[in-house]
Amino acid sequence: MAALVAADAPAPPGPPETAEAAELSRALSRLLPGLEADTKLGRRRALEALQRELEAARPGPPDTANAAAAFQGPWTRLLLPRLLRCLADPAEGCRALAVHLLGLGLRRAARPHDALPRLLPALVARLASTEPARRPPPEPCEELRLALVELLGLAVDLGGAALAPYLDDAVRVLRCTLLDPFAAVRRESCACAAALARATPDHFHMQAESLVGPLMQTIAHQHWKVRVAVIEATGTVIQFGNGKSVDDVLSHLAQRLFDDVPQVRQAVTSVVGAWLLALRDRYSFFHKLIPLLLSSLDDGLPEIRQLATSLWEKVGLQWQKENEEDLKDKLDFATPPPPHYPLQESRPGLGCRELIFRNLSKILPGLCRDLTDWVVGTRVKAAQLLAVLLLHAEDHTTQHLEPILRALQHACADEEPAVVSSCTRSAQLVGTFVSPEVFLKLILSPLKKSPSASSLLVLAAVLQGCPPEALQPHLKTVATELAQAHVCQASESKLYLEHLLLCVQALITVCREDCCTCSLQLMQVLVATLAASGAPDLDKKVQETVGSLATVEGCDGPQDVYRKHMGALMEWVTASHRDWTVHSPELAQFSTLLTRAGPAVGEALQHLIPTLSSCLQPTRDPQMRLRLFSLLSKVLLRAGETVDSQGQLHGYLKTLVTDILVPNLQWHAGRTAAAIRTAAVSCIWALVSSGTLSDKQILEVQGPLMPQLVTTLEEDSQTSRLVSCRIINLFLQTSGDTNEPDGLLKIYPELLKRLDDVSNEVRVAAASTLSTWLKCIRSDNSKLCYQSHIQYLYRELLVYLDDPEPAVQDAVLEVLKDGSVLFPEILVQETEAVLHKHRSPAHCERLLQHVQALAAKR
Repeated sequence: MAALVAADAPAPPGPPETAEAAELSRALSRLLPGLEADTKLGRRRALEALQRELEAARPGPPDTANAAAAFQGPWTRLLLPRLLRCLADPAEGCRALAVHLLGLGLRRAARPHDALPRLLPALVARLASTEPARRPPPEPCEELRLALVELLGLAVDLGGAALAPYLDDAVRVLRCTLLDPFAAVRRESCACAAALARATPDHFHMQAESLVGPLMQTIAHQHWKVRVAVIEATGTVIQFGNGKSVDDVLSHLAQRLFDDVPQVRQAVTSVVGAWLLALRDRYSFFHKLIPLLLSSLDDGLPEIRQLATSLWEKVGLQWQKENEEDLKDKLDFATPPPPHYPLQESRPGLGCRELIFRNLSKILPGLCRDLTDWVVGTRVKAAQLLAVLLLHAEDHTTQHLEPILRALQHACADEEPAVVSSCTRSAQLVGTFVSPEVFLKLILSPLKKSPSASSLLVLAAVLQGCPPEALQPHLKTVATELAQAHVCQASESKLYLEHLLLCVQALITVCREDCCTCSLQLMQVLVATLAASGAPDLDKKVQETVGSLATVEGCDGPQDVYRKHMGALMEWVTASHRDWTVHSPELAQFSTLLTRAGPAVGEALQHLIPTLSSCLQPTRDPQMRLRLFSLLSKVLLRAGETVDSQGQLHGYLKTLVTDILVPNLQWHAGRTAAAIRTAAVSCIWALVSSGTLSDKQILEVQGPLMPQLVTTLEEDSQTSRLVSCRIINLFLQTSGDTNEPDGLLKIYPELLKRLDDVSNEVRVAAASTLSTWLKCIRSDNSKLCYQSHIQYLYRELLVYLDDPEPAVQDAVLEVLKDGSVLFPEILVQETEAVLHKHRSPAHCERLLQHVQALAAKR
């Protein structure tokens, strides 16, 4: 009703009309009654006739001013009120024509602002609803709502400051149209809001706050063009507002920095940059606006990065000029970049750096919170921003180092690689700008209490960024701390070990030749890492690092590094050997040294043998003993390249045999004890078959070992029985006919039993050993002592000449052939006695032929 009353109100009296105005009035008066027609068609025709009249009467440029003055009277008095009433016409086409004619009239009128008292209430009546979020607007047609908003924008452009008294109505309309279901209406409303702010700068601040809510409700619209329009409008509304709404929009703008559409992110960057340059209260909001602009420095689109860089440089220069007096000393005596400034970075200007210096304490708390946010994108942006801030802060980082390091240690445990990468970069900047004396206190202290993979990664990155001359005095302190058991043995996690290795690599890379002073400690860390690692790729990295250490030390290769430190490393590892179990990390380190050090092992027998002697006693952890015997077997197989590389093993043979091997060959119940005996037998075979021992040394070990080996021929383990046969065979070959008769007579019955073994391999090995046993009886004097035993042996072996297994038959035939030289007559007699009992006499006949051939030769 208010709109209709305003539309019907009589126009204020004006000056007398000119002839042109009078003619136009008459023409319009003839057409206006048609607007009151009862039919839609009649009203539409009247409006179309008015359109033709107005468009036909449009003057050229020279007469524009006069024509506008002549048009003003009829427009205000006759046409405007009736067209405004047509905005409520039931026919959509009539309403559309009325909007079009209103636009024509505003453009042609000499004083378009005179229409505002009637136009604004009419627009409110058609576009504003009491609850825009729930109730539909009075105008149901989307295209008409768009045309009405465009009409409002035209009125704002033409009316300018004269719109101030009607600001309430305009804002009321925009509050509704900013939430319109039609995306185009929202976009046009955003443009209109910005134009309204610029048109009424002296009064808009009183209404700006009421537009912020609808704008923020629209900022996440599904159409990216709407989002861009909202961001740009928000920038202008806040710019001409009272500044109180900045806090209300910052979080929404920050979210738009994650938008998938680059135009949206670019709009945010432009708006924030403009605020930092021109917002009236910008000094109060620097600490809130700067993070938003600097976040765009790491945007994925180069254009946005360039825009952000350009705006940030302008902000810094402007602030520098505004505070020139305060910065006079720094401007007159410019400080050079810090030493070892990152080569790939260009140093920001003084104004930019000062802005960060003065606002860092306000920015950091929120940034640290964002580093722990549940949204991945937020954490990534926060991590990227932290690196930018530290690059600006330079040595001022020291003042905030504790919260920064705490945040970095937490963020470096993030599952998102992008977060870890940016935080690693930040840690390197800490190392570049902060004194090692300061950051080491804050890093090493927590590392002692609770070592973690993330804290090691931070330490590695900080060390990597530190200048060599600054780090050198603290080199040994860091290396010693890393070599402590509570650090290098804290975890077997691959990630933890990788980060521990990174610390060593950082020290070697930065300090180079200076690492000679702490080479032992670094080797301790590398050995501990190898021992705990089970990943081939990590092992390869460790070996490469040992090679790097050898290079900086001037050694020929990794083996030289091991040789240089072998004694100290063995002393370090074996210090706690009395308390070892199979799970002790020191046991793994001990194993690593023996398998990796190569010839250097032979230089540390004074540590190796006593440790083995202690750890391989029957009273110690059985699983540990199994592991050590397996390790010892591998080492003894390559004795010349490991334990006997210096030819010193013979000096420890007695201890190795009597204190280590013999006690573990004694029988004890249980599967574990049997496995240990098997492992011990394997060690003996590795020792005697490696070619390291001379015949004399083999004879030395044979005495205490032979009785135990004879008993192991009865073991349940096939491996034990087989290897025992081979060892006894080797012992017999070495000793020849020097064996005592009593000792030899104890051996053959046990070997004879093995011919009934379930394993054909063992049976063949036993036959081969019996052949060697028979060869040990050579002298005529000793033959008589063995006659009855050999006759018994002939008789038993002849049984196996008829064995179902051909390989056993052949092996036994060879034994009998070798033994036939001792008592051929007895062998012939025994063979003929059983010849008829065999299923196949072939082997017996071949044996008799062999004996006859020997006799013929004699």
